[in-house]
Amino acid sequence: MKLLEGKTAIITGATRGIGKGIVEMFAQHGANIAFTYVSSVAKADSLIKELFSITKIKGYKSDASDYDDAQTLVDEVLKEFGQIDIVVNNAGITKDNLLLRMNKEDWEEILKINLNSVFNITKAVTKPMMKQKSGSIINMSSVVGIKGNAGQSNYAASKAGIIGFSKSVALELGSRNIRCNVVAPGFIETEMTQVLDQKTVQQWRDNIPLKRGGTPEDIANACLYLASDLSSYVTGHVLNVNGGMLTY
Repeated sequence: MKLLEGKTAIITGATRGIGKGIVEMFAQHGANIAFTYVSSVAKADSLIKELFSITKIKGYKSDASDYDDAQTLVDEVLKEFGQIDIVVNNAGITKDNLLLRMNKEDWEEILKINLNSVFNITKAVTKPMMKQKSGSIINMSSVVGIKGNAGQSNYAASKAGIIGFSKSVALELGSRNIRCNVVAPGFIETEMTQVLDQKTVQQWRDNIPLKRGGTPEDIANACLYLASDLSSYVTGHVLNVNGGMLTY
């Protein structure tokens, strides 16, 4: 059963890791895909080649943290696909440091890329979704946005901000049948974690009740639920996908 047949999804930051996993999952369930990337043309082309035989898919070189870029992206997707039913605001980065050592630029860049991008894309899709009286917006937060983490005050602030923003959007747009939810991943094993010392990775796994790190597919499954009609009565919710490392 294809849960997203006939729907069009925008997924930001989608050429690797969690974003790529979401693109693959949504394509397998029948969605047309518009995804964004900032620099990796080769990875974008590879993703298109992987999936073009099963769905309509197009990559856009676009910076979601730029207000005008975000609006241009939405306009181009509407022109190409005719509608936007699902948005997954996935783009994000880290620049970790202790507060005493964190400079102003690293604070501002994390908020710009992680938080401003969610505002920019969400605002840009609001009018077309209101016009069609339907839509599912999924914003990627983190376990760190809920409980905090030493050395990640900038990242935690951006991800906590996403939660507050999403709950407010859910209240504003619910009457138009537009849902807005949050996925909060825990320790997810991607290309980014492969560079970590394996002893450190194993310590993370040992401290997780399910005794493993998550996979991009785990997050993609959560997004699939929130994107589909299976969650038609769910909005303003934070879905923790963390193997039990956080239970509140």
